[in-house]
Amino acid sequence: MTQTTTPHTQIFTLEDYLTYDSGIDARYELESGELVAMPTESDINGLIIVMLMFALSRFVPPHYFRVKTEIVVSGYRATVRIPDLMVLTQESAAALQGAARSILLPDMPPPALVVEVVSPGLENEQRDYRYKRSEYAARGIREYWIVDPIAQQVVVLTWVTGLYEEAIFKGDECIISTLFPELEITAAEILQTKTDL
Repeated sequence: MTQTTTPHTQIFTLEDYLTYDSGIDARYELESGELVAMPTESDINGLIIVMLMFALSRFVPPHYFRVKTEIVVSGYRATVRIPDLMVLTQESAAALQGAARSILLPDMPPPALVVEVVSPGLENEQRDYRYKRSEYAARGIREYWIVDPIAQQVVVLTWVTGLYEEAIFKGDECIISTLFPELEITAAEILQTKTDL
């Protein structure tokens, strides 16, 4: 996904972001106080998310899955991310129940898992591999998966005493997850983008 910064030069607070209305049908992340327009997802990214939801549905109730739910993370300035997929905990699901907006605020429990699918472009790679890694770790998210169709790998980051420990899976290697120890899916199966119709 290619991301472009909006022409606004205003530095937004979290409160500004929560009340912002562009007047058009668009979504924005807030990155260090700046609005970043989020373009539509590619079909490949969408298929990967569907594949993951299907694989994890053996272990996760349907109402714990969230697609495009916002999460406030810590940063130099106010930062709100919109992960490709979130798997909530019982506590974070309860915190969102009945909310007017699907956003996990700083005082709400973190999700168990966040997944980002890397889109082409150096800026996207740095955002997913570097910035979001530290932001999600600081938020205490137990696992952060980076699914990278370009590098043909799945990176599973497991939260251990405030930092992520990294494991990289490629090809026919089975994904190892402390959250889902009985999960049986390979990196190749997650990254499979062809459909047999």
